[in-house]
Amino acid sequence: MTQETSAKAIIVFDIDGVVRDVSGSYRRAIADTVESFTDSAYRPTPLDIDQLKSEGVWNNDWEASQELIYRYFANQGQTREQLQLDYDAIVSFFQSRYRGPDPNNLTGYICDEPLLLQSSYLEQLTQAGIAWGFFSGATRTSANYVLEKRLGLQSPVLIAMEDAPGKPDPTGLFATVDKLENKLEQAPTILYVGDTVADMYTVQKARNLDASRTWIGVGVLPPHVQETAARAEAYRQTLRAAGAAIVLNNVQELTPREIQELVTRPS
Repeated sequence: MTQETSAKAIIVFDIDGVVRDVSGSYRRAIADTVESFTDSAYRPTPLDIDQLKSEGVWNNDWEASQELIYRYFANQGQTREQLQLDYDAIVSFFQSRYRGPDPNNLTGYICDEPLLLQSSYLEQLTQAGIAWGFFSGATRTSANYVLEKRLGLQSPVLIAMEDAPGKPDPTGLFATVDKLENKLEQAPTILYVGDTVADMYTVQKARNLDASRTWIGVGVLPPHVQETAARAEAYRQTLRAAGAAIVLNNVQELTPREIQELVTRPS
């Protein structure tokens, strides 16, 4: 039986930390890259990376790697001007770890990412009359690998790194919504589901630029912060402080019923 919600909604999902666990892939590649470019003097911990990303502007993992390298050497008394890091070399090294040495044959850390949702969950949303798509800072190749090859989705609506400025700029979120809105008869509530401060800031900026829609940020705790209750709670509070209306342990907790409650909740 088709389960219809009375309030129409669009859900846009981030991918990393929401659809797939990247603690052993993207984050491992960040650590590898920083370690290599600091001559093995510094390997950032998961907490180091979280603290950087909590600043809300380091959604791009290549730029995050470069920033951690800069900050390490700054603590050693060197200026950024002295270092003159080669950004292209940082990107190339990172990709060699994440994708593997052959860009046309993915063999790197990307191949071992655990999935955090199943395609059957997305089908439940469709049956409930909820439109959904993806806006991610991942490259299109990486995003399509998980969405199409791993989850088996057929040409899902996706705005990837190549298609829009990085978060928290909301341009990509707007573009995703534009692609989805023609599936609905009325201007809906928009939910953006993400696992970082930058994701929640993106919702805030979208709200400031477009008051004609209702924008709701939904936070998800990435698996690596759920290893201890204290760390999970600290991360939960960080997302709430950045504007998350709710924070879930797993994206599939965002059921049609929960969505209905969020959509109809007094602002």
